[in-house]
Parts: sequence; structure tokens; C-alpha cells
Amino acid sequence: MKRTTLAAIALAVTAGLGLTGCAGAAGPAEPQGQDGKTRLTVSVWNYEGTPEFKALFDSYEAANPKVDIEPVDILADDYPQKVTTMLAGGDTTDVLTMKNVIDYARYANNGQLQEINTVVDKVGKDNLAGIDAFDINGKYFAAPHRQDFWLLYYNKDLLKAAGVENPADLTWDEYTALAKKLTSEAGGKKVYGTYHHIWRSVVQAIAAAQNNADQNSGDYSFFKDQYNTALDLQKSGATLDFGTAKSQKTSYRTMFESGQAAMMPMGTWYIAGILQAKKDGKTNVNWGLAPMPQKSDDGKVTTFGSPTAFAVNKNAAHSDEAKKFIEWAAGEEGAKAISKIGVVPALQNDAVKDAYFKLDGMPTDDLSKKAFTPDQIALEMPVSDKSAATDKVLNQEHDLIMVGERSVDDGIAEMGKRVKSEVLGQ
Repeated sequence: MKRTTLAAIALAVTAGLGLTGCAGAAGPAEPQGQDGKTRLTVSVWNYEGTPEFKALFDSYEAANPKVDIEPVDILADDYPQKVTTMLAGGDTTDVLTMKNVIDYARYANNGQLQEINTVVDKVGKDNLAGIDAFDINGKYFAAPHRQDFWLLYYNKDLLKAAGVENPADLTWDEYTALAKKLTSEAGGKKVYGTYHHIWRSVVQAIAAAQNNADQNSGDYSFFKDQYNTALDLQKSGATLDFGTAKSQKTSYRTMFESGQAAMMPMGTWYIAGILQAKKDGKTNVNWGLAPMPQKSDDGKVTTFGSPTAFAVNKNAAHSDEAKKFIEWAAGEEGAKAISKIGVVPALQNDAVKDAYFKLDGMPTDDLSKKAFTPDQIALEMPVSDKSAATDKVLNQEHDLIMVGERSVDDGIAEMGKRVKSEVLGQ
């Protein structure tokens, strides 16, 4: 497997060449390299630090020895913009990883992706979590291979020391009270009851999910209770304050793995990270999983998440092989490959779930397993050509509320005003 970096891409574009690595000229006229293998190029971000890609590619190559996958590696922070630039320039990378549905919607609506309904049908829509996010007027231009969603990580030892068995079936009010109870300071070391990272989703996406609301609506009154909760936790000292977390670029992993936070709402992608940290001896935290706290105590669990998917570039050099790869990656074999390293696959069935909880280091208690079966996973952000612009406004106003430069009411009002004028044209 040869890895192509962005620098190599830039050189190829400058020279007027397609992005097919060693595969020669782009297009179906020359589908194989000199060794007789099909060179399938796949755009990825942070290849070395994102083990799911290597797990998928190695497994696929082992099952398909006539295919050589060539990752096109892009810096994670630059990924959306670079892929946009590549597509605008007529790039021929075969498979494009869709980092989020906002970018997916833009590429699909711009006609830059191939329809893959046949692939989705073969995998089976009923088994693919997050597939609805890729439905654009009955057509699918990508298929998810992983489905992340948010749940509550907790430190079993810290809760036990406070006389709490586990954080099961919490409402937000109960969660707030528990976080305050778990907060302590001794010997110059503070342990926070919880840690809320700086992302706006910690407040806004969960509020939208549990109120069945639309973040593109321009009406954000449904954010209020969640902001009041977040600010109460911050004011009481039960979580690290937003300004400090942002200015010091606090790592959520460090907060939890070092025992500085007893609880932490976070996505399932972190499971792979904490499993690896435990394996490497970098942390000894005794951890478990619980469902996200809820707005009501009706027993149902609603959270939010976002799928990661593969799409076929409209100008792909090897379209047929690209579709075969996506069918495999989204299917059971791909699910097994990434489950082995702690990544949650989009394909959900009992066999996949059972295998996942047999991973070395995974908590096997009933509450952790329950956390994996929420009743509803709402999309973190709607699939819409308005979402990218809305996201920018909501991020800016979120920061101002969390550092106290705007009151909750004023911040919410400003969000609505700006989205309506800057995004919706009202």
C-alpha cells in the first residue's frame, strides 16, 4: 500500500495529471498498474492517526489481492476545503471519504458524486445506521461504514468513592446534581464532576435532538435549557470553564484519562482511543459507558451522532472497483474489520455488537451495553445546503455565550437574527 500525500497531489495537479498515483493516466482506458493490480485511490485524513482506514484497507487488500489501495492523505483540519478544491479541479481520486453530512450534501447537490443506490440496496438499508442522512430525493451518493453517536463516559472508581453505583437513566437535572457531588479538591488537585468540551454540539446538537428541533430553522429557543445547564455546571465549578478549555486547548482525552473528570459526554469514536491508551499503559482509568442524560424521565434515550461514509467521485478512474470497495466496507466484512479496533460500524446486528463487546478492555457491564442501544440517534446537523453557513453562525454565537459576553437570551436571539438574514435570506 502506497500513501499519497497532499504535496504529491499538488504536484500532480500542477503537472496536469490525474490523482492516480502510479496507475498512469486517469480513466478506464488504463485501469491497472504495471504489476497488474488495480490502483484504487481513497481520500482520507490523518492516515497515521486514524486506524480505521488502515484496518479497512489491509483487510480489503487481503480479500482482494488484485487491488492495491492508495490512500490520499490530507490533514484533518484541511480536509473539507482540500476535497472541495480537488473536486472543482476535476480530480480523479476514486473513493472520497465523507467526513460529515454537511460536506456530503454540498458535493452531492453539486453533481460531483456518483449515485450508488445499487450498493446501498445490496448492503441493506435496514441494517445501516445513519443511512437516512444520505437520502437525497430517493438517491444515495454515499454509504456509511461507521456510525458515531454520543453517550456518557464515566470513571467507575470516582463514582464508587462518592457512593454512586453508576449514572443510569439520568435526567439533565440529575446529571447536574451528580456532577456537583462528584467535584472535589484535595492536595492541590481538583477533580471535576464532569467535563464538557468546547464544541457547540455538547449544548446545541443534544438540545435539537431531544426537542426534535431543526438547527437550520432560525428559531433557537429550544437551546435555552441546555445553555442554562452548561453555564450552571461551569459557574459551580463542576466542569472546567469554557474560556480556559479553549485558550489552553484542553484535551478531552487528558481530562478523562488522567482522572481529572468523573464523567464526560463524548462520541463513540473515543472508545478506540481509550482502548489503545489502556493497552499502551498511558492510563489506568476504570471506565464505563452510560446513556446520555435526557430531557425527561420517560425511559427513552435520544442522542445525536454522525455517520462517516464513502462515496464514488463522479470523475473516478475506477468506478466499478470503487463501488465494490464501498459495498464491502459498509457490509459485514468491513464492520468486522473496524470493530476489532474499537470503531463503531454503521452495520448493526447482534453478531457485530457481540464481537464489539468482546474487545480486550471493553467494559462488559449491562449499563455499558445499554448505552449502545439508544432509542433514537438524531443527526448532529441536518443534511441541507444551508447547514455549513448555519454552523458557522452557531459556532460564533456559542463561544460568546459560553465566555459570558452574551446572555443566553441575547445570544439565542442573535443566532436567530443572523441565521435568518445571513443564511435563510429572510
